[in-house]
Order: sequence, then structure tokens, then C-alpha cells
Amino acid sequence: MATHPALKRFRRRRPLADPRLELTDIQGNVLRPYGFEHATFLFVRVDDAEAGRAWLAGLADQVTSAAIWTDGKPETTLNVRLTYPGLRALDVPDRILESFPEAFREGMAARAGLLGDIGANNPAEWEPGLGTGAAHVLLRVDAEHDDRLDREIDQLSHGIDGVGAIVNEQRSAHLPSGRNHFGYIEGAGAVAVHGSGLLTRRGEGTPEPWNAWRALKPGEFILGYEDEDGELPDAPLEPFGRNGSFMVYRKYYMDVPEFTRFVHTAASRVTGGDEELLAAKLMGRWRDGTPVVLSPEHPDTALAADPDRVNDFRYGGDLDGLRCPLGAHIRRANPRDALGWGGALSLRHRMIRRGVTYGPPPANPELDDGIDRGLVFTCFVASIERQFETVQSTWINDGNVFKLGDDKDFLLAAEDPHGKMTIQGDTPAFLSPQPAFIRMRGGEYLFQPGIAALRALAER
Repeated sequence: MATHPALKRFRRRRPLADPRLELTDIQGNVLRPYGFEHATFLFVRVDDAEAGRAWLAGLADQVTSAAIWTDGKPETTLNVRLTYPGLRALDVPDRILESFPEAFREGMAARAGLLGDIGANNPAEWEPGLGTGAAHVLLRVDAEHDDRLDREIDQLSHGIDGVGAIVNEQRSAHLPSGRNHFGYIEGAGAVAVHGSGLLTRRGEGTPEPWNAWRALKPGEFILGYEDEDGELPDAPLEPFGRNGSFMVYRKYYMDVPEFTRFVHTAASRVTGGDEELLAAKLMGRWRDGTPVVLSPEHPDTALAADPDRVNDFRYGGDLDGLRCPLGAHIRRANPRDALGWGGALSLRHRMIRRGVTYGPPPANPELDDGIDRGLVFTCFVASIERQFETVQSTWINDGNVFKLGDDKDFLLAAEDPHGKMTIQGDTPAFLSPQPAFIRMRGGEYLFQPGIAALRALAER
């Protein structure tokens, strides 16, 4: 499809002389992890465009921005995202709709083959309301306490009357342990963004020579600002060309009994019965967050608890994978300097990840209790295709870039009787066949507009 002429003009604009981020207009969850215990995702179908725009106008003043909290944390936060069918349902003009990138317009379900969402993970098996075009607006509400979240959700639900209906709802909460259902610490791999106003820790940006680190330029994640190429990222037409981000939503069911049984059985022949060591090699971190490349034999409690050290590592000194397997999950998702050129080959594929667990921890991790539990994965990018899809299709689902042939990410890939993971060593070990530890329950590609753009959409 030909590029809209106005879009071509917009893409040629040079970065503004003043690159400071407009934090009061950027929705907050991109740059800041809120740190609340509870969250709910409400997917809403809009049946009446005029009523939908009026509803969004009422929500715009409640949306949480990225501005620094000077008076402490609020009781709740609210963020609003839109799917491409949602923009159409709100009667956004065609010329603006056509200026959005192809991946977003097609949607996640249409790109399932590229993403490896096959077999039991294919969109036909997803939860109702996801991947069908019925989900138009995503509201995310966070709160420290369950009862306060309940009151907020009840109020929002009443506001949807006359607009449409909730087509999918996901209640989530961080586990008391701070870990996910497989026992790994959550949130260990933060990303530093220049101008965010937040403290930058070593290892949270991109590796530089002489053991230095640098925060990434904001245009890698937020439209309207300079990216790592020194350009403005491709963006849709106004009012959506500045302070917005694209968001990926994926709900993963985590099969705890399958994972527990596999680690127990495989450890006996691969790691001398050390189940924690095998779990660490699968992830690339020990379950407490210690990077395997820094401590390959055992977890280091002091290192894991130190925010200035837990992400301060590279793979350039371990190119053979003898410390951290080449196919470990975090090494595939962010190869850092492992691909050569000091990290330049992975620089343009970073994502700001926000994950939250759902469902209670199992009473017995070896028994299937029939309860749905897992992880809601969300990430923010300036380009769905260049960032999320490259990582998912080229790094997670294809081992060639890591010289692993057809090996896929052993934690995330679909079940495959011929799949395997190679654990490098003096005598390499192989894990096979590929089990299904995680199953896709549904997903969407979304656009999170700046707050002013949200108001402009509501007022048109």
C-alpha cells in the first residue's frame, strides 16, 4: 500500500532542538513501573462512536501521566490504549488510519504465523474477545489494595453503559514472593530511557566501550523524539504523532506442573540432579535474579539484591556459552553485546517490558489443580515490527542468529517433538523434546496515545 504523502512529510521532520520529554502528556506506564500490587485489564467494545468519544473525554483527565510523583503514590492509576479496530469504531478518519504501521493495522492474530503462535497457541484457541476485532479499548487500572481496585473497576464498568461492553477482563496481582509461577524473580531487566527523570542503574541501558552504560534515546519507545538513529521514529498523522507508544499485550498460561516435572526429570541427567542449576540455565538467571553469566555455579544473594549490579553484565566474554547457554531465555530476548559490534546489533530491538502475574500460586507445584494462572506480558515500543516482532520471530523462535540452527526458546516456544535446547559445555547436553510450558491465551497490538491526543480524539 502506498505511503500517504502527509505521512512522508511527517517522517522527514528532524528531531526538535529541545529533546526534553513532555512527561505530563506521556501516559505513565511506559516510563515508570508503578509498583502497585494489583492490576486489572478491561477490554471494551465500542458500539456507538459518538458515545465512545464522549466516554474517552471523561476518562482523559483521569489518565495517569509520566510526571514525577511529588506527593507520594496515588491510590490508583489509569491508562488507556486503543486497537486498530477500536480507532475505526471511534470513526477516526481513513487518512489517519492509513498512516498507522502495517503490523498494528493487521493485528496480532493475523500475524500469528510470524510470531510462532501455532498449534495450541493459535488465535482460534484464544480467550473470547481477543484477536477477533471485538476488543477496541484497553483500560488498565492499578492499585495497592484489592478493595480499592474493586471500587475503581465498578465505577469504570458503570461508565461503559451506553458505550458498549466489556469483552475480556483479566485480574492480575504480583505474588507475595515477588516471583512468577515458575519461581523466577519478576522485573529484573529494566530499561533506562534518557529524560525519564528516574534513577538510571548500571546495565539498564545499552553497553558502551570501557565498561560504561548509556540510557537509550526516548524515540526507541515514544513517538516524536530522537531515536538511536538520530531520527524521529515513523509515526501516524496528528494528533497521534507525538508522546504515544505502541503496546503489545500477551496473556500466557504457565503450566507449573509440567515445568516442575520436566526440571526434576531433566536435572538428573543434565546437571547431576541440581534442579536449580537447570532452571537457571533455561532462564539465564537464577530464580533470585542472579545472572548466570556472572555466577554460573550458584546464586549470589548479595548480587541479586544490589540494583547497581544485578543487570551489570555482558556476554562478550562468554561467546561460547560455557557460563550462560547461548539459548537461555534472557540471552535470546536481549543479547546485549553477544552479536558483536559492542551491542549495536541488538540496540534497535529493545523493549520496555511490564509483566504481572495472574492467578494464585499452586498449593502443590507438581499437581494440576485446574486453576488458570500465568503471566500478562506487556511491552512498549516505537515499532512493533522492528522491536517486538524481531525479538519474537527472529530471536525467540529462530536460533540462526545465535548459531543454534532451529533451536527455539525452550521456555516460550510451542510444543515440538523435534525441538531441543543445547546446553554448552565440555560435553554439551541436550534437552528434548520441546514441551509446552507456556500457552498463549490471547493477545492484541495496541496504541497508547499521548493524553492530549486522547482528548483530541474524544473532541473531534
